[in-house]
Amino acid sequence: MARRVFFSFHFDNDYWRTQQVRNMGALEGQPLCTSNAWEEVKRRGKASIEKWIADNMQGKSCVVVLVGSQTASRPWVIHEIIKAWDDRRGVLGVRVDRLLDRNGQASVAGANPFDSITIGGTSRKLSSVVPLITPTGSDSKAVYASISNGIEKWIEDAITIRGSN
Repeated sequence: MARRVFFSFHFDNDYWRTQQVRNMGALEGQPLCTSNAWEEVKRRGKASIEKWIADNMQGKSCVVVLVGSQTASRPWVIHEIIKAWDDRRGVLGVRVDRLLDRNGQASVAGANPFDSITIGGTSRKLSSVVPLITPTGSDSKAVYASISNGIEKWIEDAITIRGSN
């Protein structure tokens, strides 16, 4: 049975890339949020966004952060990571910058979003515990295959890591 996961990503930059991961079929993610639906949620304000995130994380065992060039600077991605960790869900990062976008372009690797978050009031960075996977492969097709072949194990590992931290 597919794990139920929440996908966190920078919508504007990485939507196309993240859909490749979502469509692998090994995972059951939150319902697809179109750009129009996301704009409607955002238009209603902070409380609406927080509710949307909480509702869509409900029942998920892991949050998979699909990391592109600017993911680490996105406030709602950081919020989702903190919420997932505080709610005792597994948390995992997977770099998607080398997957092609709708224009056939790869991107550059972004910063680790877990570097800016500390664990439970300590100075210990979340990046010291949460894995950020860089898929293997020299082109988009090979990176896709790496993610497809590894993501289920990476998620199980992330859930185990959270259970012991």
